[in-house]
Formats: sequence, structure tokens, C-alpha cells
Amino acid sequence: EVQLVESGGGSVQVGGSLRLSCAASRFTYSRSYMAWFRQAPGKKREGLVGIYIGGGSPTYADSVKGRFFLSQDNAKNMLYLQMKNLGPEDSAMYYCAASRDAGYNILGHEAYENWGQGTQVTVSS
Repeated sequence: EVQLVESGGGSVQVGGSLRLSCAASRFTYSRSYMAWFRQAPGKKREGLVGIYIGGGSPTYADSVKGRFFLSQDNAKNMLYLQMKNLGPEDSAMYYCAASRDAGYNILGHEAYENWGQGTQVTVSS
């Protein structure tokens, strides 16, 4: 069973930064698509950034481009999301997701069959 475990969420003030981590296990990490999503109460799940772990550049949603940055440590099967200049609109539950074949819609939640439990990010003024 695929296991994805997010960590690093918390409370931060407007303009602050956080780095989320996703530990992946029990699947072929190097041949998978992985992504970060978020979902605020009453809103749809939003794809933030996705990447093919086996090689390629990350694809960012316009809403986070220039503020959020994806990185990875393939040796440790870890995926990271560095978030900068956070605003109240960034408050949400953040999820890590993985899929074998999400290339057709790398930021679409329907393309991913494996999800972590999420980590909460709260941005306050």
C-alpha cells in the first residue's frame, strides 16, 4: 500500500514562510508523478505543483507561481514544498499525492489515486 506522509504545516503570520515535507514509501517513487494540492473549507481541491519524479520540470499553478517552490530528494523519497510570502488565502489543508500516470493532467486531483492525510497551514494577520 502506497504511503504518503505530510509534515511541516502550522500557523504563520502574513508574509511568512513554511516548508512542507512529504515522505513517500511503498511504491516505485522514481517512476511516479507527484504533486501538492490544497483544500480550504468549502472550496475545491486545488493543484499547486506537480512533477514527474523520473525527470522533468515542475508545473506550477498560476496562484502560487513565484511564491511556492518544489524540491525533491530522490535518495530519501522525499518531496518538499517551500512556501514564501504567505497570505490568508493560502490557509488550507495541504496534501501530497502520487500517481503512475498523471501526466495528462498533472494538476488535476482526479489524476491521482494516492493521497497523504494532509497537513494544515494557517496564515493569520
